[in-house]
Amino acid sequence: MITSPTAGQHVPVVIVGGGPVGLTMSLELAFHGIGSLLVEPRVDVEHSRPRAKTTSARTMELFRRTGAAAEIRRRAPIPAEWSDEVRFCTTATGHEITRLTGVLGLELLDSGLTAEGAQQVTQPIVEEALRALLADLPSVSTAYGSRVIDVDLEGERPRVRIEDANGVLSVVTCDYLVGADGSRSVVRAALGAHYVGVAAGRPNVNITFRSTQLAGLLPERRAVHHWVLNPEFPGVIGPLSLEGTWWAIATGVETIADDEEAAALVRGLAGADIDVEILATDPWQARMLLTDSYGSGSTYLVGDAAHQNPPWGGHGFNTGVGDAVNLSWKLAAVLNGWAPVELLDSYEDERMPIAQQTIELAATNMRALSVDLTSAELMAGGEAGEQARAAAAGPIENAKRVEFFSLGLVLGYGYGADAVAQAPSSDVYRPILAAGNRLPHTRNAEGMSLYDILGPEFTLLGPPNEVWTAAAFRRRIQITFVDPAEGGFGLAGNNQLVLVRPDQHVAWVGQVSSDPDAVLEAALRGFLRHSPAASPTP
Repeated sequence: MITSPTAGQHVPVVIVGGGPVGLTMSLELAFHGIGSLLVEPRVDVEHSRPRAKTTSARTMELFRRTGAAAEIRRRAPIPAEWSDEVRFCTTATGHEITRLTGVLGLELLDSGLTAEGAQQVTQPIVEEALRALLADLPSVSTAYGSRVIDVDLEGERPRVRIEDANGVLSVVTCDYLVGADGSRSVVRAALGAHYVGVAAGRPNVNITFRSTQLAGLLPERRAVHHWVLNPEFPGVIGPLSLEGTWWAIATGVETIADDEEAAALVRGLAGADIDVEILATDPWQARMLLTDSYGSGSTYLVGDAAHQNPPWGGHGFNTGVGDAVNLSWKLAAVLNGWAPVELLDSYEDERMPIAQQTIELAATNMRALSVDLTSAELMAGGEAGEQARAAAAGPIENAKRVEFFSLGLVLGYGYGADAVAQAPSSDVYRPILAAGNRLPHTRNAEGMSLYDILGPEFTLLGPPNEVWTAAAFRRRIQITFVDPAEGGFGLAGNNQLVLVRPDQHVAWVGQVSSDPDAVLEAALRGFLRHSPAASPTP
């Protein structure tokens, strides 16, 4: 429900920042039975600056549990099946050089590898979908139009000073405080944490515009991106809807004077004198920053408050969602009384290396932008131009493969010492059943997802076993016991058990004869340091 903070109010969790990561945090906590207060200065979501445009297959898997995946797809102007291709061209309406097919996880709809495929959808639409879901949850209070003035971490509990839309100040206390408040994070400052890395990268300008003519001039074969390799107008252009709303990135452009200049850039990218209505322009520079602390005790950071990386490859917002899911189930387990507070120490240990990997991959992608792939020869007419474009196709495909085929990172990252690493290339994903890894996904003969039989907290996959049931009961650990064979899902090995965490990562793999008390004790403090050899899955 939408509310104004009340002086003296106490809530289990205060979330500072209501972008997609903060909204995910609130939704996830509610999924685990924990109430929260979310404080966000923006009353309404602004659509003229679309920002993130790819919700990855992994993020959609996580959103599936709360109903967010279905709501996002319902609202998305472009269906996921519309196209899974990226095109490289001289101009959007000009010569095609090459294409990549099956990009960004968009081809994974109804796949056996994943419970969900990726979705091309703007960040504002994701935010509106998450806001709509939160509005129906009585345990969630959303203070839109309010902002956090400062936080005090010196007392027994965090104290948060909030100013509402009418300028009224109030102080709220909480058991836990989460900073999802971006690059200028008030919470990060209160923690005394600092970004480490490169604060500025190569200049770009985002342009959002409408055109009724552009779609009719593009090739019949669809693409979600058109990478323009014109040396005079390098950049990217793509649809935001099927009704004439578009986005563009002019690479190498530092500033933009007015709408007339923006329209000229768009026409240069398009390669045609099309109608252009400028909706917004947004100059930006890529940042590669990682905070030196994700928090501790009662206060933590998620999303851009903890890390920032170039958007190339579409990993930034998705990494933040992974943060929120990881931290949410752990906070809920502690607040619900079935996990020790030491479990929270694993949040930074698990998520910081993933952010570092993501920053490094995005930095690699940034070294092969349109401006780097251009040449005057590509623009030539006649046989010389055809030969130049044919010769460039292979090198372009090789240079951009890591950006558009990154399932090794998106699905293959793992936590803890026992996680089995993926192949050296981030484009390769191998399902590996091992502690720390994402549970290898499969579907039964009816097409049902294995993830749909998992419980909301821990799940033990394997044949029924009274000893394990009794151990969970003694420890008051919330576990769903599921025999996958009954649903037509197989597991490698006889009498094998797989303990799965709420975030779909494997906590432990072993045999029915293993000591359940030892396994459960370790699972609630991190991953077992010594587990059986990993089992590759078909």
